[in-house]
Amino acid sequence: MTCNVYGIGNALVDIQAQVSDEILEKLDFSKGFMTLIDEATQQRVLAALDGIPLSRGAGGSAANTVIGVAQFGGTGAFAGKVADDEVGNFFLQDMRDLGVAIEVPPASEGQSGTCVVLITDDAQRTMLTTVAVSGTLSPDDIDEEEIRKAEYIYIEGYLFAGESTKAAALKSIEYAVRHGVKVALTVSDPFVVNMCRDEILELIDGPVDLLFCNLEEARALTQLHDPADCAKFIHDRAAAVALTLGPDGSILMEGNRLIPIEGVSVEAVDTTGAGDMYAAGLLYGITNGLTWKQAGHLASHAAARVVSQVGARLAKPFTPEEIQELLG
Repeated sequence: MTCNVYGIGNALVDIQAQVSDEILEKLDFSKGFMTLIDEATQQRVLAALDGIPLSRGAGGSAANTVIGVAQFGGTGAFAGKVADDEVGNFFLQDMRDLGVAIEVPPASEGQSGTCVVLITDDAQRTMLTTVAVSGTLSPDDIDEEEIRKAEYIYIEGYLFAGESTKAAALKSIEYAVRHGVKVALTVSDPFVVNMCRDEILELIDGPVDLLFCNLEEARALTQLHDPADCAKFIHDRAAAVALTLGPDGSILMEGNRLIPIEGVSVEAVDTTGAGDMYAAGLLYGITNGLTWKQAGHLASHAAARVVSQVGARLAKPFTPEEIQELLG
């Protein structure tokens, strides 16, 4: 059986809590950013949330996108590493319940990765990530046969922050190129660009067919300012680019066409997963017969729906009828 998207990324269980600015100040983390923390610090954070309602679900950037593809009715598989512990078993079961295939064997030692997402009243999310065994994903965990059956592989840029995970990402790209499978890469965060800008430019000059980035990431990558200039710089190197502009929508470039996609006005509750769900809508669309403009339109509505609720996956997925209605 073929699958639309094979994602490669960090396997993290997202633990979400709505908190006051006061709690965030006490914990002393930069608001609105992702911070990598160790396992002991994560335990301190969870202790500070005692008594606050928590929700949890399988997550990580690429995992969220593959889940989104499955929620639209597409097919997905995922490569990510968990430990043989309660959190890891929860991750595997949650992914499989959502229809996402995951066959990477759990690590026999260590603990599974988590991402505590602290959401304040202004809809900002502060992410505190413990990668744990997720950071041990290696080329040995990448299944060439699974990649051969995919239409796209989708790689999260966070993998380039670690030697083992970077090697897994590059092995995935090697298999994809060997079997004529398209390669999509999401930049993930400006810190990834700052860490390995030359490497990302080399990838978009080479095997990457579709690059996802937001405006801050695009500016860091291209060292240009205007969104259209940034998109053109990337499209001169890669077959397609999806550059998101928050509430102002996005710019797609494909086949030397600039396709502006409108933003969808909603009241933002939690911006977690907006980019991940946008990527899900676009990848689902282009692997299921939609035009790039239609897929962008769907992606924009998907991102808007996910920011109007708490959590990085759609609490209320789009029905086939809603998708038809959206596409007119």
